[in-house]
Amino acid sequence: MLTYIWLIIIVAIAIGVVVIIRQKQLPASNRRQELPPLERTIFTLQIGDIVEHVGVDWVVEGKLIYDDNGYNWIEYLLQEGDRICWLAVEEDDRVQVSLLDPTDELEITGEPPAELSFAGESYRRIESGEALMNRVGTTLNRTSQKCRYFDYQGPGDKVLSVEDWDGNLEVTVGQLIRPSSLTLLPGDGRRVY
Repeated sequence: MLTYIWLIIIVAIAIGVVVIIRQKQLPASNRRQELPPLERTIFTLQIGDIVEHVGVDWVVEGKLIYDDNGYNWIEYLLQEGDRICWLAVEEDDRVQVSLLDPTDELEITGEPPAELSFAGESYRRIESGEALMNRVGTTLNRTSQKCRYFDYQGPGDKVLSVEDWDGNLEVTVGQLIRPSSLTLLPGDGRRVY
């Protein structure tokens, strides 16, 4: 009887070893892939996710991770039809989220000044520096390894950003928003546009 039990244990171990070896020999496409978490936060958005804000469903098409000497923040490229905007997310002492639209209506030559006037309102520079880039998905003309950035604060919750991508200046303007004003829905990991 004892011999029979040992025989069953040895056969079970042998079957387990064979199954493990065969799974490791399967191509990567046949192995179970780990899915991203279904719950999203403003820090964990993925390509294809939906960001709803004031009745507009934006699709995450790209993601830039900025690194200025260890200080990191994220900008997501959002698209809805032909419209695009950037959702900027940073956490310093508190979480700050802004929604920014690209604009060609502000001409800047040379170094961006300490104060700017845009659409009849005054903006004061609050921060500037240089950041290295890590990108995922579509990031439009933001393809350099690093950029110089100049962040401005306007009246109320208005913000303006100037980024220098190897001599190509990009200006975005928008406002600070409450993270709770966003509804975040997981997508399937694929671009829509």
